Amino acid sequence: MSTRIEGRLIPGHEEQGMAQRRSPTAEQLRIWRAYIETADQLRSALAARLQAESGLSPGDYAVLLALSEADGRRMRSSELADQIGWERSRLSHHLGRMERRELIHREPCATDSRGAEIVLTSTGADAFRRSSIHHLHAVRELFVDALTPDQLDAVQDFTAALRTHRTERPIR
Repeated sequence: MSTRIEGRLIPGHEEQGMAQRRSPTAEQLRIWRAYIETADQLRSALAARLQAESGLSPGDYAVLLALSEADGRRMRSSELADQIGWERSRLSHHLGRMERRELIHREPCATDSRGAEIVLTSTGADAFRRSSIHHLHAVRELFVDALTPDQLDAVQDFTAALRTHRTERPIR
């Protein structure tokens, strides 16, 4: 039986005022597990290569990427945390380690005395530039080259569908 939720027809849900949640089928769970395990293996391989070839962690790379794309190569720490999807306390500890390696430095925020701006240093910009060459080669080798153009298009459609679904139904 199907039901309508917020004007959308949801197949397989019984009408009882609210739709009941259903567990995934065995086949759906097999597909989910294959996806998660493969994504984890790919992330691990990319992280290991990044660390070995550049001495940067994936966290370092995420911070450096965000700062390299920011106006003036600087961002407020709260904006940076939001952009890379980290909690502020995790970012603060990570930034301390990056600051000791002179990849970034913190400056008082000109518009808010309570805030700090994270600034990409020339050392950090150089490290990011050098690491990007190796990282992008690894992305091509481990991800792009494994897929046909049609499969890459399907991945794009797949990720767009997941993002749209998350936007429509935020994670609780």
